[in-house]
Amino acid sequence: MKRAGWLLFLRCSGILDTFSHFDPRAGFHTGVRYFFDKEEPSAAAFGCTPNTNHIMEQMLICLSLALIAGLLMSRAAKAVRLPAVTAYLLTGLLMGPFFLGRLGLSRFGFGFGSLAAVEGYGILTQVALGFIAFVIGNEFRLSALKHMGRRAVTVGVAQAVITTALVDIALVALHFARPDVISLASAITLGSIAAATAPAATLMVVKQYKANGPLTRLLLMVVAIDDAVGLVLFSASYGVANALEQGRIDPVSVVLEPLLEIALSLALGAAAGYLLNLLEVYFHSRSKRMSLSVAFVLLTVGLSMTKFEINGTRCGFSLLLVCMMTGTVFCNVCPTSDELMDRLDRWVSPINILFFVLSGAELDLTILTNPMVLLIGVVYIVARSAGKISGSYLSCRATSCSPAIQKYLGITLLPQAGVALGMAATAAELSDGHMVRNVVLFSVLVYELVGPTLAKISLTAAGEIIPEGRTSARTANKPEEPVSVD
Repeated sequence: MKRAGWLLFLRCSGILDTFSHFDPRAGFHTGVRYFFDKEEPSAAAFGCTPNTNHIMEQMLICLSLALIAGLLMSRAAKAVRLPAVTAYLLTGLLMGPFFLGRLGLSRFGFGFGSLAAVEGYGILTQVALGFIAFVIGNEFRLSALKHMGRRAVTVGVAQAVITTALVDIALVALHFARPDVISLASAITLGSIAAATAPAATLMVVKQYKANGPLTRLLLMVVAIDDAVGLVLFSASYGVANALEQGRIDPVSVVLEPLLEIALSLALGAAAGYLLNLLEVYFHSRSKRMSLSVAFVLLTVGLSMTKFEINGTRCGFSLLLVCMMTGTVFCNVCPTSDELMDRLDRWVSPINILFFVLSGAELDLTILTNPMVLLIGVVYIVARSAGKISGSYLSCRATSCSPAIQKYLGITLLPQAGVALGMAATAAELSDGHMVRNVVLFSVLVYELVGPTLAKISLTAAGEIIPEGRTSARTANKPEEPVSVD
């Protein structure tokens, strides 16, 4: 009977376990093999006895309490004028294995008992990223591209390359000064990871404060472009790093595979967006049209995890690029896309909150005990911040952007999270790849907690967030007089 219960558990929750062990570069099939080849999972990871019903109860209670705690924390954050996304991250940190999780209450659904337990909810983070990218695709309307497209591409590429160069210079210099601290291969790899920017935190700040203006529009385009540029830079740098360690370079993995991944992602996204528009016309109910949109986002998230090989060349998709392209094509060909996007954005709000709470719970505080990680992390953060700010300033000035955009765009590009962590997971194959992962984890800890607040301050200073008074869904809003932050 107990064996039958375990088999039921594997059927019910194995998908979650599969994706929680999914490696973004190794591919979907690696996760599938893990699912079929793994030993029976330990229920201790979830802090409970091996009972299917109890595990499901614990997971549902944990998610509901995480959502409630995040919402309550956002009220406290509003009192001190912090963005809600910072409150969600702090909630996750407090409910994580280093605070509330240590009390042993995770078996009852209170907190996350271990990092493995947090990873068990990995499919939620993937779905949330898919919806975030789909909504960002709304910013790439043809009217906006005609006005800002060339500028967005120029700024997106230039600031990413400058950031990578500055971080490379700083870390390579540290390598020659202290070869025992960081290898040359890891220094070059970290430089390319620095180019990545987290779209989720930026979009949440924009949505919460209803930011609007030329800086906001350019920011959302540049954040989306960052994923493609970062992918190319990382693949090239990682190829060079492998060549330094192995004594040979593979042009296929350095040049062909990243370009192929971008092309396949854009093609899959475009096809999904066009197909969504073709099917949408058959439904006239708002709820059914929204349900169809949700289904397509889930479909593209699933398809983007597929990996395959063609004549030895590894092929795959970028989740962010696929979902972003789906949203871009759909918004440009569907005349009613504005209404659908607005309704979809409100529908996925709880998923987005859980995404940030889980992201906060995943922050590993044990890295703070390693002085070498702190040293490299500080150098990395300082060099990356300088690269983002100076690179954005120079590229914006070269493209004749307004002084406000030149001054504040770089600060809004500082948040870093999921994409960088995925790159760091791939870099674990280097001789000191664990150091790369720990440095990125440290930078994510800093940027995720500080970045949203800096983005809010910058958008307010640029005049694209109007300070509001007491707001309530039950009473009319009475905004305060605009306050200058300069």
